[in-house]
Amino acid sequence: MKVLVLVAEGFEEIEATVIIDVLRRADIDVTLAGFTTYVIGAHEIKIEIDKKLENIDPKKYDVLILPGGPGCISLSKSVTVMNIIKDFNKNNKIIGAICAAPLLLVKAGILEDKEAVVYPGYERHIPKIRSGDVVVDKNIVTSKGPGTAMAFALKLVEILAGKEKMLRIKEGLVVK
Repeated sequence: MKVLVLVAEGFEEIEATVIIDVLRRADIDVTLAGFTTYVIGAHEIKIEIDKKLENIDPKKYDVLILPGGPGCISLSKSVTVMNIIKDFNKNNKIIGAICAAPLLLVKAGILEDKEAVVYPGYERHIPKIRSGDVVVDKNIVTSKGPGTAMAFALKLVEILAGKEKMLRIKEGLVVK
């Protein structure tokens, strides 16, 4: 299982790092990709990326994860990112989006028939908004924001590696 996490300047650090950390604890192969060799998050945390977006072959990945934060604006302007989102959806691959990132899915035109959650205040942009911290609808997994990042990451582990592995990681992390 190979996971592609896309980030841009202004990404939400909690969301990206919690997701990457928890998935790697589950022995899931995670690649962090962006437009540059490193990115600075919304709260001035600098993270080196694994691969530049231009060097990514989306066909080699099984799952796409989109952390939120103001970096979503840059991602939304990228034709490459929009094409990756559409391609993953067309091939029924898992797409995870947290915080403001579900808006990228709206822009890509893949949320019309799916329920989702989004960061509070952006609900009017989601065609089929649902309550809850983490929502799974077919191949789309969405979550509300930094405070729900752990639940989102654990749900992804459950989907990708099974409930037993998720429960072991949850216990090891001392998550209630």
